[in-house]
Order: sequence, then C-alpha cells, then structure tokens
Amino acid sequence: MKVLVVYYSMYGHIHRLAEAVVEGVKEVKGASVEIRRVPETLPQEVLKKMGAIEPQKAFAHITVCTVDELASADAIIFGTPTRFGNMCGQMRQFLDATGQLWATGALVGKVGSVFTSSATQHGGQESTILSFHITLLHQGMVIAGLPYSFQGQMRIDEITGGSPYGASTIAGGQGERMPSENELAAARFQGKYAATIASKLAK
Repeated sequence: MKVLVVYYSMYGHIHRLAEAVVEGVKEVKGASVEIRRVPETLPQEVLKKMGAIEPQKAFAHITVCTVDELASADAIIFGTPTRFGNMCGQMRQFLDATGQLWATGALVGKVGSVFTSSATQHGGQESTILSFHITLLHQGMVIAGLPYSFQGQMRIDEITGGSPYGASTIAGGQGERMPSENELAAARFQGKYAATIASKLAK
C-alpha cells in the first residue's frame, strides 16, 4: 500500500510538517511512503527577493513530483501554504495539470488529505484545506481529515494550528515560527490516519 506526500514549501514550514506526516505513515504496517514537491513556478530572482532561496536549499534534494505519479498511490497527502485563504499558486498549477487523471478516473477511490500553514493564527488555514477538498472531490477521492481523536487540536494552553480538516502550523509574519511539537504531532497523526484508511480500503 503506497502513500504519496506531495507538497510545496517556500520557507520550510510545510516541508517540516511533510516530514512529520511521513513519520506517521511509516507507523502503519504494510505502508510505503514517498515524499515529493511540486514544481516551482516563480523565477529565481523573485525567490531571492522574497528571501526563499536559502530556506529552499534544505529540501532541494526532494524529487519534483510528476502528475503520473499520483495514479500509482493509494493515498495522497497534500501540503500547501495558505495564499489569501486558498492553496498556493504552485500547487494550483500542478493540480490543474491533472485533467487526464480526472478523465480516466485514475484517482477515484484513493484517499486524499491536506495540511497547511499560514502567517497568522486566523490566516485562512481552514478555508485553504476546505477549498482544496473541492479538487479532491472532483477527482473522486475519499477525504481524510484530522479527527478529534487527536486531542491536541483542542488545546487552549498554547497557540497552535490543527483543525478537524487537517494539520497546520502558524509561521509568523516573517516566517520566524517553525512548527511546534503539538503541530508536528498532529501531522504525524494525520499521516497515520490517512494511511490506515487507505490500508483498509485496499483490502
């Protein structure tokens, strides 16, 4: 049973959550997992002005995903930063290239799940995941969120991401805050949860 973790990260926050998701998937017996990043669409000079070149060196070794790889997975867990309450343009462009998969029903019945980040506590994390689900539903995927059995999302003793829709982190206006242990625990839980559902569906 194969799980694919596909993400876009500009400053490393989503990359760190993706690593935690992978850790969670590996807890499921019989599950194999591969991690991929979507193609960059911004010119290098723009990324340099945004201060993203150095952070991206940390995950430059991650293979860029191809659309065809999606069809080979039993579950796909997507990670995207929030852009005005929606997925980032890089992820949108990648998904817009999956028309042939839709036409052939290649993703129907596969598990789909989403995690995200935003600069601020109420910066659109939930709307980003929910609007991402629309694409997954059009592809016929079975959506897995982050159930309340992960009780870390109910904490009020600290500022934290995470909702029933999926794991998330708060990056800070300057990207100065990396995922907390509670947020990483949410990502691990989501990875294990999505992989468990996919494993049951594969039987």
